[in-house]
Amino acid sequence: MTHTITILGSTGSIGRQTLDVAEKLQIPVAALAASRNVELLEAQCRKFRPELAVLFDEAAAEELKRRLSDMNIKVAGGMEGLLAAALLDSADTVVTAVSGMIGLRPTLAAIERGKRIALANKETLVCAGELVMREAQRRGAEIIPVDSEHSAIFQCLMGCRDRSEVRRLILTCSGGPFYGKTAAELQKVTRVDALRHPNWKMGPKITVDCATLMNKGLEVIEAMRLYGLPLEQVTAVIHRQSIVHSLVEFRDGAVMAQLGTPDMRIPIGLALTYPKREENPAPPLDLLSCPPLTFAAPDEEAFRCFRLARQAAKQGGTACAVLNGANEAAVGLFLQEKLGFPEIADAVEAALDAVPQCANMTLEAALDADRQARDIVFARFR
Repeated sequence: MTHTITILGSTGSIGRQTLDVAEKLQIPVAALAASRNVELLEAQCRKFRPELAVLFDEAAAEELKRRLSDMNIKVAGGMEGLLAAALLDSADTVVTAVSGMIGLRPTLAAIERGKRIALANKETLVCAGELVMREAQRRGAEIIPVDSEHSAIFQCLMGCRDRSEVRRLILTCSGGPFYGKTAAELQKVTRVDALRHPNWKMGPKITVDCATLMNKGLEVIEAMRLYGLPLEQVTAVIHRQSIVHSLVEFRDGAVMAQLGTPDMRIPIGLALTYPKREENPAPPLDLLSCPPLTFAAPDEEAFRCFRLARQAAKQGGTACAVLNGANEAAVGLFLQEKLGFPEIADAVEAALDAVPQCANMTLEAALDADRQARDIVFARFR
């Protein structure tokens, strides 16, 4: 059970919902960190009164320091600020909800201190999962997933003492806003179209990842790392209703599923209160009003990003860091309307083909692969 939290990414969707849960559960907040949203972070600081506030953007941090001069809150900036927030002695749980590779170093730092990690930053496990899980085991740090799918798997495995009893993990996927469209139809979709997720309210980057199905590919890799299973035992199905959040099939043929409303406050709450369950501000699932539950296979021809993610997972080493870095760069260009929707997959494939793979996974190797992938995307597609 968490006593005090640090939130890395407090102004984003997961961060704001974490604060909602923390307020409900009366969990104190030791530190809040964000990218550059001065106004919102100031409001959060005045309400939750952390010891430390961090903005990654140094100029924004200076502005926040000026605004909070009437309060006893230390303000820091840059990567050093994020690391200070992750290492703060008064927090026993670090919620890593920052987007992208920026979350890797602070997460590793918190793990080295043996803190509980409520993990919402999937890039940490995608890019350096072997390293992260090895360090967590060595330091005795708990990693509790916040992603709805991995939280569902975590819950389905609670009574499983022997991982060899698992036949496969089945991640569910809404299919995003473009479910059923052909590759030809996807040529015409726009940024506005891609940001219309049918079920979840999320930030723009992850919403685009859901539209390309890259998000599900990244989650397959994340599940492999979290649960120590090979690619062959991790699959995904399209489930348009987002009621079944994931399933585990056991070797005796039994299948366990976790159901709930599509509300991130439920997995956030569990990550903070585990092994207990507490009241949650999210509405409960009403089975009598649920639509019929349907399942279908992903279309890997139309949605090539899913196939590319599985390809990188099979390659191993730094291939997943290349995949992630190229995708982040390409999605950023798409959100700026400098890249077409199908070109996101083109950019990722180009990086995977061009960047040499390194089998020896270290933090430096992951960061270098990420940098090379971004450089290729910006050079060829910007």
